[in-house]
Order: sequence, then C-alpha cells, then structure tokens
Amino acid sequence: MNNSGNLRRIIIATVISFAFFVAYDFFVLQPQMEKAQKTQTQKVEKNTTTTTNTSKVASNTKALNTKTLVEISSKNFDVKIDSIGRITSFVLKQNKFNTKKGKHLQLIAPNLPKPLEMRFEDAEINKLAFSTSATADKNKIEIKDKPQSVTITQNLNGLIVKKVITFYPNGRYDIKVELSKNVTYYISPGYRPDVAIDQLTIHGALIKKSDGTLEIIEDGDAKPETINNAIVLAGFDRYYTTLFFSKEPITAVVVPDKEENPTLFVKSDKNIELTGYIGPKFVDTLKSINPQLVDVVQYGVGTFFARNLFLVLDWLHKMVGNWGVAIILLVVLVRLVLFPLTYKGMVSMYKLKELAPKMKEIQEKYKKDPQKLQMHMMKLYKEHGANPLGGCLPLLLQIPIFYGIYKLLLYSIELKGAHFLWIKDLSLMDPYFILPVLMGVSMYIHQKLTPTNFQDPMQEKIFKFLPVIFTIMMATFPAGLVLYWTTNNILSIAQQWIINKIMESKKAALKAKK
Repeated sequence: MNNSGNLRRIIIATVISFAFFVAYDFFVLQPQMEKAQKTQTQKVEKNTTTTTNTSKVASNTKALNTKTLVEISSKNFDVKIDSIGRITSFVLKQNKFNTKKGKHLQLIAPNLPKPLEMRFEDAEINKLAFSTSATADKNKIEIKDKPQSVTITQNLNGLIVKKVITFYPNGRYDIKVELSKNVTYYISPGYRPDVAIDQLTIHGALIKKSDGTLEIIEDGDAKPETINNAIVLAGFDRYYTTLFFSKEPITAVVVPDKEENPTLFVKSDKNIELTGYIGPKFVDTLKSINPQLVDVVQYGVGTFFARNLFLVLDWLHKMVGNWGVAIILLVVLVRLVLFPLTYKGMVSMYKLKELAPKMKEIQEKYKKDPQKLQMHMMKLYKEHGANPLGGCLPLLLQIPIFYGIYKLLLYSIELKGAHFLWIKDLSLMDPYFILPVLMGVSMYIHQKLTPTNFQDPMQEKIFKFLPVIFTIMMATFPAGLVLYWTTNNILSIAQQWIINKIMESKKAALKAKK
C-alpha cells in the first residue's frame, strides 16, 4: 500500500469518524437524556430530605405554609423571599430566556434546598428554623442603577439569626449572616437551575478551592463529602447557575439527594459574608463579580481549549457586534494561522496528482516487492518535493477547532438567541436549511478543485458522497456550526483555486523552457 493511499484513508477515516461521533451525540444521546430528564422532573418532590455521613445537616427541612415575605423587582429579574428567609423565586424577565411557551424563565427549581436556606445541627433549632416566621425591614424593593438591601430577622427561641441581603442589577447579591451566639449551621446557594433538558452538556455542581483546583460533581455521581478551603460553590446546568463565592476559604459540604445529585452547603459556626449569584452563565458577568467565577462555565471534554477559543470569539464579537460575523472572522483568523501548513499541503496534493502516472508505473514494476516499491516511491516524492501526508495535518488541526466551536454553541449562553441574516438563533438549526445546502455545495466544489489520485475506486466513491452525507447530517445541527464549516469551505475553495493557477503557471513555464 503506497503513502498516497494511506493519506486518503487517513482523511476519509478521520472525517467519517468525527462525523459519526458528533452525530451519535446529537441523535442518540440527546433523546436518551430528554427521557431521563422528564423522569427526574416527575421525581422532584421526592428529593426533600438530605442526610450525610460527613456532616449533620438536619433532615427535618419541610417548611409548612411559607408565604412571600419580600419582593424584589428590577429591569432584568424578579425575586421572592419567603417567610423563613429563603429565595423561592428568581424569574428572568428578558425575552431571550423565555420558555417555549413564551413565559419568563423561573430559575429556582422545586427541589430543596433553596438559595439562602439555613439548616442547623441542633435538631430543635432546625425545627424552629423551618416553622418560625421571620420579619423584614422592608417588604418591597425596586433595583434600578444602585444595589438595594433588605434585612431579614428570625428569632429561634433566643437565637437571633439575621440575614442582610444586598441585591445588584446584574443578579449578584451579597449575604451577611449574623448570629446572636455561635452555633453550627449550613447555608446553601440553592439547588442547581433545573432548566435545560439535554444529554450533550454537564449538569451538577462545582467546587473550587483556594489553590485553584476544581471538583466537578455530575448529577448521579454525588457522594457525601466535606471540602475545606473552598471559595466557590456552584450548582449549574447548561446555561444557568446558582452559586456562592467567598474571598476567605470556607468549608463546603456535599450532600447527595435521593437521585445522587449534588446539593451544596457552606458550613460555619460564626458570622459569615458571602457573594451569591443567580442567573445566566455570562462570562463577562461572572468575571465582573470575580474572575474566579469564570470556571463555572464548563464545556465538558476539552474545556481549556474551548474556553480560550471562546475568548477569541468574544473578542471578535465585541469588535463587530454580531456573533455570526464573529464566527466568520474566526474562520479567517484560523485559516491565516494555518496558512503555511495548508499551502504546503495543497501544493503537495497537486504535485501528487501530477506524479500519478509515474507512481502507477512504479507500482506495476515493483508490485511483488513491497520494500523496493516503498523505496522508489519515497525517492520519487523527494525528487519532486511532494509530501503524501502534507494535506492531512491541516485537516487534523481543524478538527479540534471545529469541535471547540461545537462545544461553544452547546454551552455558551452568549450565543443563545444570536441573530445572523435570516437565522434567529445560531445555537439552533437553520430553519430553512440554507446553510446546510451551501455547506454541501461548497464541499462538493472544493472536492472538484482538489487534486486527487485515488487508487481504490471504493475510496473515491465514499469521498464523492461525503458532501451529501454531511449535508443531511448537519441539517439539524446548530446554525453557527454550519456557518463555520461553510465559511471554511469557501475559503478553501478560494485558496485551492489560487494554488491550482500558480502550479499550472509554473508547469506551463517549465514546458516553455523545454
């Protein structure tokens, strides 16, 4: 088998394998998760008690007949705090977050615990905490440009628990817990938002320690544990989060619910100050609260690569103001970076096509002597400056970038609802299938322009059918992903056409000299 054949096999196998795994994720795993998520939602009310061997988080946590004590309104969200001091409602008012039924999105799941829920090791105090109504210094707050505070006080048979909560316009809040005497208690940032239904993204909790190490606990994998020196506790789904952040190291407690999903608490026995956030995982918003919070945005496998790719895409977006244009510019940038390798690869492919007759002669002459066949092939390549694997490396380098874009479109809420020409949401499929068709056509044109020297007819047939296969497969993929691939194809066409013209001119010049 010659190196040219190897090259074709590598390219075809790589492209088809990548397509298969992405398609498997999208068409098989996602429906499975949707079914599992619906089952989980039906079981939500069962998850109201949590105990652990690593702590004494009280299990008697059912609050009876709680009413709304404080209402907070702002341009972007509405909040409700109940009569025992928990955040029981957090509604996003921007239309881009609306449910499929057109209703504003509720981020507080029916699961326990709620944000700011407190539990006590002392069973009697804990019982009082869930049955004693608190008082507030104000019952309504309107947040405009400046943060606003409310103080909630609860008298638990002589133990005075005071929560001073300051809400900010961006969804951040600061919480000060003040006790009249030291007792051990647990306070929660809340159960993760139970909004996105999908298999392709991570759902669960994240704990970040002061040394920068992360522990990510996915739903179904939670185990009881206590983690010291924590600074970030976050429950999260695909797009949203509820979290606590502390400048000083704190003790985090993980408590699995009955589905072995993680619930989080901060353990303390004294006054404490924390920063909280409920809302979308916008990178800029999280960074503005504290750069440590950016880690709450996780992209699954390849997070480091995807996050840095997002930073580049975000930088481009801030320059042009449109995510679709930013994706196009990202393709241009990637092509520029890879241009030296791509150029060499395309030139090598052209030279290999020109050498096809000589290669065939060598194959016929030494078909019974593989060692000599290989030796003469390598000599031929060296004499003419052709590299049989030259066209493979640029393709292999493109795959992780393409996969990174795929992950960005799955996890980055910034791209949710992003418009581009006729497309209303780049994170969803093109409703008119224009981009998938353009992608298939551009892929076909690029194939026609690309020099080939297939020795195996079956390989050639498979290669020719790839545009059709990819058009069908990509029809339901996020439009932003198809936009990236289509733009890449168009630039490849332009580059290949120019290289073909250059090589033909050189060939003509050599013939003229002879």
